[in-house]
Amino acid sequence: MLFKDITILNEDLRTEEHKYVGVKGSKIAYIGSSEPEEDYGRTVEGKGRLLMSAFFNAHGHSPMSLLRGYGENMLLQDWLNKKIFPFEDKLNGRAVYWGTLLNMAEGLKFGIVSHSDMYFFVDDMVEAVAAAGCKANISRAIAHFDDSDPWLSPKFQEVKRTFEAYNGIEEGRIRIDTGIHAEYTATPVAVRAISEFAKDHDAIMHIHISETRKEHEECKERHGKTPVQFFNDLGALDTKALAAHCVWLEDEDFAILKEKGASVAINTASNMKLASGSADVPRFLREGINVAIGTDSVSSNNSLNFFEEMKLFALLPKLTSGDPTVVTPRETLYAATRGGAIAQGRMNSGLLKEGFDADLIMLDISGPNMYPVHDMLTNLVYSMSGSDIMMTMADGAVLFENGEYRGIDVEKTAYEVQRSVEYILGKL
Repeated sequence: MLFKDITILNEDLRTEEHKYVGVKGSKIAYIGSSEPEEDYGRTVEGKGRLLMSAFFNAHGHSPMSLLRGYGENMLLQDWLNKKIFPFEDKLNGRAVYWGTLLNMAEGLKFGIVSHSDMYFFVDDMVEAVAAAGCKANISRAIAHFDDSDPWLSPKFQEVKRTFEAYNGIEEGRIRIDTGIHAEYTATPVAVRAISEFAKDHDAIMHIHISETRKEHEECKERHGKTPVQFFNDLGALDTKALAAHCVWLEDEDFAILKEKGASVAINTASNMKLASGSADVPRFLREGINVAIGTDSVSSNNSLNFFEEMKLFALLPKLTSGDPTVVTPRETLYAATRGGAIAQGRMNSGLLKEGFDADLIMLDISGPNMYPVHDMLTNLVYSMSGSDIMMTMADGAVLFENGEYRGIDVEKTAYEVQRSVEYILGKL
């Protein structure tokens, strides 16, 4: 495919006009100012359009699309214990499959090609991601409440089995990470066991950390240390760690995350909705910690609209700090693209660059919301709408274009999701 005479957001996250971009197979094969002699097949006219890296959602729970709007106006612990956990106790694999597929469809509509996902029924999640053609880093969320041998638990056996069965399938689009739900749902013996597995298998460790003040302070009461310190002392940060939320960190926590080379997934909309607080994004950036953007689940966010998420990511730190200069549009776009790819260990993704994976989105920049253009990056973060996405491509395959999907029957998926929810709630 050849994109002709198009504006691009280049590998330095600067805009260039009148460019040609050729995609061959799964890679970006050509970027230049003149039309290449080589035949790239289909030509896409680029006037009034912008081509950039697609988005990498660094923290979510895809099957929880089944719970969109189910638990509203609640604090996190009440939300979990009164609504979410009881619903999840009734889940089955087919419901998880359809919920995941619906999440993939919504993500593609909003330019997301890859998700860092933490949940269970991993086999069914893998099946759905493969059917959609997307990328995903899937971790089996571990909750373990006693000091019994974790490896006798079916949850730990699922971690081992799914890692062996699925890690790297679909030409590397699907990866299996390791995951601990949180400090308050795991004993030290469980954390140590899964951390050793992650280190032995060079797997990313995905964890909720310091999402709420309650979680943070109760960890200090139980263990005499913060959640970051707790996980670090048990080896959970010795492998490539992806720390979700990190709202209530203390000074030493920032230093530990930087020393360990961890990535942090910021989930602004979810944290706002659950009144959990605001992560110190400016400090993460100053410290040189890799920052990525997550939506969390649509149960705590209600949407995968990544442009909305980017806008909140950029705006909330200005409000909480009283400094309008913090978190620039360029830093925001980096976190949404390259920062997320790094957090997922996808080092050949997240930039519009020759030789990189062709994970791309094409945007309509001709609408009234995009004029005038004093600075295109500012317009992208503050003015662009998710509905302006015209095409989403993963590994060179067009998965969504002009409202149509290549691998997902959205009408059937929505029907099956509704039936699954009604069955779980006893309405069928």
